[in-house]
Amino acid sequence: MNDLVRQHTSLGESDLEWLHLLVSEWQLLSDLSFADLVLWVPTHDGTRYVSVAQMRPNTGPTSYQDDMVGHLVPRGRRPLLDAALDEGRIVREGDPEWREEVPVRVESIPVRRDGRVLGVIARNTNLLTVRTPSRLELTYLQSASDLAQMIAAGSFPFPGQQVDMDASPRAGDGLIRLDADGIVQYASPNALSAYHRLGLASDLVGHHLGRTTDELAPARGPVDEALVKLASGYAPREAEVEGGDGVIQLRTIPLKPKGTRIGSLVLLRDVTELRRRERELITKDATIREIHHRVKNNLQTVAALLRLQARRMESERGREALNEAVRRVGSIAIVHETLSQNLDERVEFDEIADRVLAMVSEIAPGQVVCRRTGRFGVLDAEVATPLSMVLTEILQNALEHAFAPGERGTVDVSAVRGGDAQAGRVDRARADTRLMITVQDDGHGLPEGFDPQRGGNLGLQIVRTLVEGELGGTFDMVPAPGRGTRVMLDIPVKPHK
Repeated sequence: MNDLVRQHTSLGESDLEWLHLLVSEWQLLSDLSFADLVLWVPTHDGTRYVSVAQMRPNTGPTSYQDDMVGHLVPRGRRPLLDAALDEGRIVREGDPEWREEVPVRVESIPVRRDGRVLGVIARNTNLLTVRTPSRLELTYLQSASDLAQMIAAGSFPFPGQQVDMDASPRAGDGLIRLDADGIVQYASPNALSAYHRLGLASDLVGHHLGRTTDELAPARGPVDEALVKLASGYAPREAEVEGGDGVIQLRTIPLKPKGTRIGSLVLLRDVTELRRRERELITKDATIREIHHRVKNNLQTVAALLRLQARRMESERGREALNEAVRRVGSIAIVHETLSQNLDERVEFDEIADRVLAMVSEIAPGQVVCRRTGRFGVLDAEVATPLSMVLTEILQNALEHAFAPGERGTVDVSAVRGGDAQAGRVDRARADTRLMITVQDDGHGLPEGFDPQRGGNLGLQIVRTLVEGELGGTFDMVPAPGRGTRVMLDIPVKPHK
């Protein structure tokens, strides 16, 4: 719509915003009218009309099998459009049109804003299924007529009341028509069922909707607006009402076809089951976070016990083995601690990597500097847990074997989403699928004839197993340019199946 209006018409940005507000609301007019709506706007020179938006009804058959948006018609071909635009009134005169052997009644509704007619809504009703209307259909049609008059007068839609079409109740969900005093004149079967779920034992017709709603769902604590007033339809409002065993979503629309409020339209939807499922999900999320928190506490307890045992070990090799186990357990605990603070099973891995770097740096405090560049980004828990262990093992291996006791040096960790391991560049097509990690030290380098795919200690065996088996990635260890060792990991961002 933006492109069509800016290309073909002379409407300004504020006028375009008004049309967007209208289009966000006109599904209601289409459903109440049982008719298709097409919005026509005059072109720059006034010789043609361009259709910028279209809506089909959910309550009846369509009059247009094809999409009309973007069509241009010369002025004079559709006299009803000309009359509505020139005279600023709703035009219903004329015989039905025949389209593909289907009779269609056409009406034109001027779209007014600040005293100017911006365009015309063509309301097209398929007459093939016309029959004697029921009370529900008569209420729909009367409400549609009132809304059409408000559009023609420039009093609908309501400024500042942008509606979410997906979340807001629709006419078919439940409809109540009120008079000027808030008394129910008509309630659709769905609307009555929703109020029965709130605890209503009688019919709604003849009762004051605001007072009835307030009795069924008394307010708990302070509220911005009294429910009696809100449900009486004095102003356009949206709210949720909970009472008994039910929850209903209300939307009130004051009807002012001639400038004075003659009543209100109340749309409502029973959202009881939806809210129940949402509460179950919230409870489930809280339970999962609590499990991660307890796992983290248990792992920290295990790490503390291993640390105590290490202090009592007389063998230096035994003590060092237990300290390595402490760091492995600690890396997993960091992931679970992060998961316990999130609403989903995904973590920002940069924070975890920094904490792993700080934990492993304790092996050589003040001597070897560990630094991180680049971003790991957000990873699933199924990737983050083994990756934290892999990073811990590689860093431990570098700090223990790359430098002599007391020797100073650096270990750099870089991460690139979509990285190309061979070319060292970022491939945007791989950014959401691959993660390239490089760990490089400036230590003594690899021993002569070392094979990273076969040799190495327990730490490197763990790295190979996790990277290739669990993460589905690749692992390589090569001499760094100049001095030291470079370890390269290329892993999928999504869990490996």
